[in-house]
Amino acid sequence: MPLTKLKPQYQQASDQQDNLKSLKFNQGFSLECGDTLPELEISYTSYGTLSPQKDNVVWVFHALTANADPVEWWPGVVGKGYFIDPNKYFIVCANMLGSCYGTTGPDSIDPRTGEKYGANFPLITVKDMVNAHRILKDHLGINKILLGIGGSMGGQQLLEWASTDVDLFESICVIATNARHSAWGIAFNTAQRMAIEADPTYQYSYEGAGEKGLQAARAMAMLSYRNQNTYRKTQTDFEDKVDDFKASSYQYYQGQKLSNRFTALSYWYLSKAMDSHNIGRGKKSVRHALKSVIAKTLVLGIRTDILFPYAEQKFIAKNIKGAEFGLIDSLYGHDGFLIEAKAITKQIQTLLNKKTK
Repeated sequence: MPLTKLKPQYQQASDQQDNLKSLKFNQGFSLECGDTLPELEISYTSYGTLSPQKDNVVWVFHALTANADPVEWWPGVVGKGYFIDPNKYFIVCANMLGSCYGTTGPDSIDPRTGEKYGANFPLITVKDMVNAHRILKDHLGINKILLGIGGSMGGQQLLEWASTDVDLFESICVIATNARHSAWGIAFNTAQRMAIEADPTYQYSYEGAGEKGLQAARAMAMLSYRNQNTYRKTQTDFEDKVDDFKASSYQYYQGQKLSNRFTALSYWYLSKAMDSHNIGRGKKSVRHALKSVIAKTLVLGIRTDILFPYAEQKFIAKNIKGAEFGLIDSLYGHDGFLIEAKAITKQIQTLLNKKTK
């Protein structure tokens, strides 16, 4: 997808125009479902300079509706003057397969037809996303990654990669994620897809198709990203009224905000990919896959996270040799991984200062 077709908020990110790049892979790209994409485009950003020893790479993995620019969506963690600083590290972030922010997805043009893939786009998985990351890694000449870091769906990609290419990462930090997506998470995603599917326009190719369904899906998702206390403290009305409640307006606002920058089909496909996340697939078990990770590992949970409860992160830490588990307090539930920058960077600093196993 050309840069001019990207959503407005993405185009306006500071410094991103200079750092957004695109890699065209002009070969068939095989998918776990058995289908093959005739070609692949990968949108990514890089900040900083790769050292002569190629030993300063930090690979950032983004979550469901984010993009390839972590400076935009992870302020306080990535950027000049923050812990993951381009003056020190070579920072790479690739837009995930299936997204609408430049990497091949349902909104991309199928070269076989000259039209958008649309609902004919094949099912993709987190494993497929990692295979696309491997292509970018080889293109950039990266043989070792000092630190891999990601939260939520970004953490799912990182765990998949670190449990497969076990010598690639020196350190990893996964936040508010899991090794296999839960029935609870799948149920949330399914309910959101039902909302999208209830919009009769969601499979159309015109701009804005499915936006009402997407808005309803995002309103549902917000309930899992936050929690009851978040809404009680931030959306409670203290005056007497019978309509126009703050909580109601907030849900509409969040739905509109996402539909302004994302597409219904990408959301549908990416949520399906999240459902199929299972690092044990094709291996002996999830535990066996986790035990294969040899990178220094920090696993962070959010105490108030109801979507990825911290018991899931404890399970990860328990099954990776030498892994450390940390728990972060946050009013914001699952979204705390995007908000609690100081707590997260403090924990990462401790991880990187430790000697390699």
